[in-house]
Amino acid sequence: MTAEKTAPPHAPAKENKPLPRLGEIGLENFPPYLMNRIMGRYNAALRAEMAAHGLTTAKMRTLAVLSVLDGLLIRDLSVYAVVEQSTLSRALDALERDGLIERKTDPDDSRATRIFMTRKGRETHEGLWPHVAEACAQMFKGIEPYEQRAFTATLQKILRNVRVNQF
Repeated sequence: MTAEKTAPPHAPAKENKPLPRLGEIGLENFPPYLMNRIMGRYNAALRAEMAAHGLTTAKMRTLAVLSVLDGLLIRDLSVYAVVEQSTLSRALDALERDGLIERKTDPDDSRATRIFMTRKGRETHEGLWPHVAEACAQMFKGIEPYEQRAFTATLQKILRNVRVNQF
């Protein structure tokens, strides 16, 4: 006897079947709601430490991305940092004013600007990193490493799906 696979309540409907309404699914069973709630709590847990380093969420995300992918174009940095370009622009102004980043004209396109983290920016990020890592570890408390890897792989698939569908 084989176990029958059933689609979760939020899965796409088959042909004429209407999609379930949010009230039928429930907030606690709706992944986008859960992801937003988790990230809201994660950011709130880091808020005091970010403020101690003179950072907002947008600034922290910018430095985090640049710590791995330094020298990004502004439009790419906006995507990786998950920050609207207008908000990112203000964050970059403040980060530059504080000496944490510098802007350089792209050598291949004089109309484009690349963003680089300064030594001070790297030091600021490194000072905040233990708190970021601890907040992440706390989210996964009681979750086995293999479950964490499976969860991350699932999130990567979801991200690919979202990119393809351009919601």
